[in-house]
Amino acid sequence: MRERSPTFRVRVKGPFACFTRPEFKTERVTYEVMTPSAARGLLDAILWKPAIHWRIERIHVLSPIRFESVRRNEVNSKASLCADVRAYCADEDRAQRNTLMLRDVDYIIEAHFVMTQRAGPEDNLRKFVDIFERRLSKGQCFHTPYLGCREFAADFRSAPEAWSVPAGVAEPRDLGHMLLDLRFSEDGSARPVFFHARLEKGVLEVPELPS
Repeated sequence: MRERSPTFRVRVKGPFACFTRPEFKTERVTYEVMTPSAARGLLDAILWKPAIHWRIERIHVLSPIRFESVRRNEVNSKASLCADVRAYCADEDRAQRNTLMLRDVDYIIEAHFVMTQRAGPEDNLRKFVDIFERRLSKGQCFHTPYLGCREFAADFRSAPEAWSVPAGVAEPRDLGHMLLDLRFSEDGSARPVFFHARLEKGVLEVPELPS
């Protein structure tokens, strides 16, 4: 069994968030709550090392779920290493798309990390626990954490031990299928693993990745 850290409680909040549902490809439509993959990406932004892997246990919703729809200018093409950027003109490749996003979000992420097979002889659990706790207390990060989209920066801090569920969130909500993690094979290919997500009393319980 892999060595694991204690459970951390991290509070994250921001004015906007968008955790895009995979069934909507052209225009972004968000889930009602933060997804485990987004939570793991946020924690990686605070502390990422090849020697550790974050595992999300549950996500608490601390603010009422509110939506906002905006229309944004985006480009249709993807950047290529072989492309001549000097010849590119965004005006000729621009499209307007709707985004249904969340506003005024506030979550508590409960998570721990496990040591991976890439850990070296100088890597140990206590060292990474100390690094994460220090960064969390000082607001330090590897890169700016965000809430689903890079333009939606997140504020993060250590979470209190007690909190209340806001009105309108306590009732059960079926969130449908949600990405749990990526399972990598020996050839390096990745297969997405989904689970049926459900919000109960403002809490999204995240299952372990099946073996």
